[in-house]
Amino acid sequence: MACKVLDTEPATRERAADEVADHLSAYSPAQASSLATLLAAAAASEKENSALEAELHAILELVSTGHVGLNHVAQLREIRLGELSPQIQGYVTDLLES
Repeated sequence: MACKVLDTEPATRERAADEVADHLSAYSPAQASSLATLLAAAAASEKENSALEAELHAILELVSTGHVGLNHVAQLREIRLGELSPQIQGYVTDLLES
């Protein structure tokens, strides 16, 4: 699943992020924080809005487990908010303020 987050196809990346969010209870604390770091790295360079939204949603879900800190998602600071829809801007802002 984690390697699919880095797939070349946006639809595959989107599905992989959705799968991460669907299986929150299956992750150990280390897995949750590692997945959040991987998703943040993917999101920081994501060009496809639907994949980016799915990645950010998955990160928010992982943060809700209590095992993900700001240091795990710090790469989100590289995202240029002005180039995003207001909804996606909100996701990024929420994550960086959590």
